[in-house]
Amino acid sequence: KRMGIETDLRKVRIPKKPKGFDRLLINPLTPQRAYDLCASKFKCWKYTNNNLDEVIAHEDRTAKNGPYGVWVRNRIEADEENKNRSANDLAAMKISGNTLTEALVYELKFNDETGQHLNIVNWNLCSGSRYSDGHVPCVRWLSSYSEMYVNYTHPSYSFGHVRARQAVS
Repeated sequence: KRMGIETDLRKVRIPKKPKGFDRLLINPLTPQRAYDLCASKFKCWKYTNNNLDEVIAHEDRTAKNGPYGVWVRNRIEADEENKNRSANDLAAMKISGNTLTEALVYELKFNDETGQHLNIVNWNLCSGSRYSDGHVPCVRWLSSYSEMYVNYTHPSYSFGHVRARQAVS
C-alpha cells in the first residue's frame, strides 16, 4: 500500500521454499506498471518508448489472474551460477529465470528496504520473458548515471556479466 499497489494477497499461492532461495517475491503487477513504479522512485531508462505491456510478448509467469509468489536467491547480483549461460542455454537446462516484471518488483522491494539497488555490476538476464521480436530483457543499475536501465540481448548470447536470476515458482 505504501507504494500505491492495491491488491488482495489472501489468494496468493506461495511455492515451497527451496534451500538457498531466501527471498520471496510477490508480483501483482504488469511489466509497464512495475517500470512506472520504479520510475516514480528513481531515474529509469528503457530501450523503447512503447508500453512494456505491449512489447513484452511472453512472460513465464504473470499476475494476469492475480498476484503470485516466486523464490529467488537473496543477492544483489544475479546468480553467479548462471554466468556465461544464454537464455537458450537456460531453457535447454530447464532453469527458470526471473521475468522482467519480477526483476523490477525485486528492484522496487530492495530499494524500498535499503535505499540501494540491485545488479550494480552485472546485467540481470530476465530469461523468463521475451520481447515481441524474440529478444530477452535485461536490467542493470548504472551507477555512473544513477539510473536503472531496461535493455535487451539476443536469446543465444552468453556473457560473464549477463546472468539470469533463477526463480522457483
